[in-house]
Amino acid sequence: MKYGLLLLLFVGVACKSDKKYHSEDSYTVTESKKMQDILDFQEKTNASFKDPETSPLPDRFRKDFKGLDFFDPDTTYMVLAKLERTPEAIPFLMSTTTDEKRNEAVYAVAHFELNGAKRKLEIYQSREMPEEGFEDYLFLPFLDETNGETTYGGGRYIDLRIPEGDSILIDFNKAYNPYCVYNKKYSCPLVPRQNYLRTNVRAGVKDFAKE
Repeated sequence: MKYGLLLLLFVGVACKSDKKYHSEDSYTVTESKKMQDILDFQEKTNASFKDPETSPLPDRFRKDFKGLDFFDPDTTYMVLAKLERTPEAIPFLMSTTTDEKRNEAVYAVAHFELNGAKRKLEIYQSREMPEEGFEDYLFLPFLDETNGETTYGGGRYIDLRIPEGDSILIDFNKAYNPYCVYNKKYSCPLVPRQNYLRTNVRAGVKDFAKE
């Protein structure tokens, strides 16, 4: 999966996403269906990485690609967050891994409980012209205490979409790496420091070993 907004290009390529959105009502389904949803996400992500048309991997890595390293599916990392919308938020330029900047605004602050404590994360919405069909796209980048150990040191991303109500499902099992982890030709947003979770998020994609 790749970050799905209209990212500023570097070497003609941006870090885009297939927008594999979860269902808004997935927190109401059975445990087995939640687990299957996570497994389906992993399978589709691996298929995308194997496909030369969609893979961020250079040929030297893709030709022997067997699959990404994921944490085991864990539904405790599917959290229903309360949204505090911020319609008056002032747009800002989000730094990236290159000299490019992204025009973003805080769409809302998500409040939720994870690993026994209350947490909050900012959710962003691009101020650029959205791709057709993805006008409701939201971007959730985050850092946590696994970064630099079992996960990429620069943090991970989650794709979301605007919900109808005042709550949103955040599934950390669907956290993925910026595409610049796999290929330096991509320009990827840097996670704002205020989106640091002081806990281990043992869900989603792990770091990528290039050996």
